[in-house]
Amino acid sequence: MSATLPKLVIFDCDGVLVDTEGPVNEVIADSLTRYGLPVSAHECQELFVGGTIFGVHDEAKRRGADLPDNWVDETLLAIFARIESGVEVIDGILELLDRLDDLGIATAIASNGPMGKMERSLGPSGLWQRFEGRIYSREGFTPKPAPDMVLAAVKNAGVDVSEAVMIDDSANGCMAAVNAKVRAIGYAAEGQDASLQAVGAEVVTSINEIAGLIGL
Repeated sequence: MSATLPKLVIFDCDGVLVDTEGPVNEVIADSLTRYGLPVSAHECQELFVGGTIFGVHDEAKRRGADLPDNWVDETLLAIFARIESGVEVIDGILELLDRLDDLGIATAIASNGPMGKMERSLGPSGLWQRFEGRIYSREGFTPKPAPDMVLAAVKNAGVDVSEAVMIDDSANGCMAAVNAKVRAIGYAAEGQDASLQAVGAEVVTSINEIAGLIGL
């Protein structure tokens, strides 16, 4: 085994484990356009990746959207309904998880999304059950880029920060790892290489590159 072999690999959820970001951004774009801020799903991806629904609300209002008081709840319901219609597992994830399991390497999830959303997006593929008890969300911790979720995952796995790796597709997520002094790997599937590199992440464009990078 390589000397660089980690003892814990922490995954972001949306855009790393499952491809929810496209459908979610379509829902958000439709809603914001309806409330007076015409944006595309692609623009939402660029503006809001790695954030929270509350951050979307505040930024959209700042940009002139006339959002109702119940916008967050209304939009989450629409997002849940869209996710329940089916999302794809990111290519290479199941194989990577199998390899980590075979080597006895612990895994966890740290996401700025709510638990209900993750249960809906991860449940059909079995990923929700696979990570059960090791899923951290902004509902219990300060959202990324704060290191709180990452540090909790490290502590509960009983490892040192130097023995952990975080995989995230957003600058906020990679910053959370850097802030926790955990090795950050940025998954740049949407051309966000520069923003991930800027916060100190090692960048890959395919999940299949990760095994070699972490010494599996």
